[in-house]
Amino acid sequence: MTVLKNFLWNISYQVFLLILPIVTIPYVSRVLGPTGIGINSYTNSIVQYFVLFGNLGITLYGNREVAYKRDRKKDLSQLFWELSFLRLFLTCVSMAIFLTMTYFSGEYRSVYLIQALLLIASALDIAWFFQGLELFRVTVVRSTLVKVISLILIFTFVKTKNDLGLYIFILAVSQLLGNLTLWPYLRKYVSWPDVRHLNFRTHLKPTITLFIPQVATQVYLQLNKTMLGAIVGVTAAGYYDNSDKIVKIILALVTASGTVLLPHIAHDYSNGNMKKISTSAYNTMHVIMVLAMPLASGLMAVAPLFTKIFFGPGFSPVATLMRIEAPVMIMVGIGTVIGVQYLLPTNQIRIYSNSYVIGAVLNIVLNIPLILILGARGAMIATIISESFVSIFQLFHVRHQLSLKSLFFENQKYFFASVVMGVTVSMFINLSLFGPIINLSLGIVIGVLSYTLVLLLLRPRVIVGMVSNFLKTQRR
Repeated sequence: MTVLKNFLWNISYQVFLLILPIVTIPYVSRVLGPTGIGINSYTNSIVQYFVLFGNLGITLYGNREVAYKRDRKKDLSQLFWELSFLRLFLTCVSMAIFLTMTYFSGEYRSVYLIQALLLIASALDIAWFFQGLELFRVTVVRSTLVKVISLILIFTFVKTKNDLGLYIFILAVSQLLGNLTLWPYLRKYVSWPDVRHLNFRTHLKPTITLFIPQVATQVYLQLNKTMLGAIVGVTAAGYYDNSDKIVKIILALVTASGTVLLPHIAHDYSNGNMKKISTSAYNTMHVIMVLAMPLASGLMAVAPLFTKIFFGPGFSPVATLMRIEAPVMIMVGIGTVIGVQYLLPTNQIRIYSNSYVIGAVLNIVLNIPLILILGARGAMIATIISESFVSIFQLFHVRHQLSLKSLFFENQKYFFASVVMGVTVSMFINLSLFGPIINLSLGIVIGVLSYTLVLLLLRPRVIVGMVSNFLKTQRR
């Protein structure tokens, strides 16, 4: 029941994150324009490398280790302070290097200095601790309040293209203050440390091991924008960023279970309950596929109309980018189940790391020619190929631990229902019976209804069984 509650808290927050940009992105895109959005995207992609170094894999490692030690307060307290001080030290080193780089950079220096606040915010982020304890309500409520306040500030103060710096400042400060609000909750779970017994060295090897796949993952998240900004220009980076934001927002609904289940599965693993872990992987894969396939198909169907309404004039190239990127939801969904929900909690870090390192190298190799030839579209194609490789690599290495047949059983039904839905939505939108907003809204409703109807006709046994079990639990 705890897992279900945490999943509902997390999915509620992801829905909120889905709604929030629907309010902010159209406004910000129209006020700042493609160039302003591109400058923010490009400079943010640079600072995120330094944030990543300051983190050194502590978020994933800390989440897992807290889950292992949550029943022993003394060990838990020592772990928390060791990781927190280690992160603070690494962030200070990272900040010094970043400020040195900023001093010698001629372009966007003032923007870089504002973005540096994200490094301070990262050093004070302890959400990993509460996630490891499976206290998702604490992090969700705090994050929601902070984001609502930042939303109000953006609409109040960001009015022209000249307010780009203020916009970035609001985003960075809200993240910093949001992270600070978690610290008062610590008193209940953590005692003051005995500094003499703190041992930072013991955490270096495992955090570095997890740091490697995070660096590789960052390639997909940031390097495409960095390379686009450097090779093609910041406007292309802005187009890419807007498309990527929409896909990642929708993707958050698909991968919400990953954050919730990692500590829970890690706890099961520490107790040797491998059968329960396998069952969880099979069930979660079906839930993710039943969501990812229609979301990808639906986004491809509505992309042109959505872009016109959502981003306004000057952003039409975003529609093509969204259509290319949409299938990544399926590949990332697979990676969430195999990588985050199975390999990490069962301590198979090497396979997890290798998949992302090789995928990152592949991404870089593909990026250079594809960006030069196709621009932002090339970056999207490189991402799709690389993410597909990561998922296939992970599946290959767990094929003797998990049944691939059980993982993907009845996927053809989800795929068929998604194709029917996508075609139906495209045909309806192309009729242009009403105004753009009504057409889009009705298209989404028709998509949900058609997908649900086809699934009801096909009756996939796994999903029907899970729904039936859930209803039985509720009746009790």
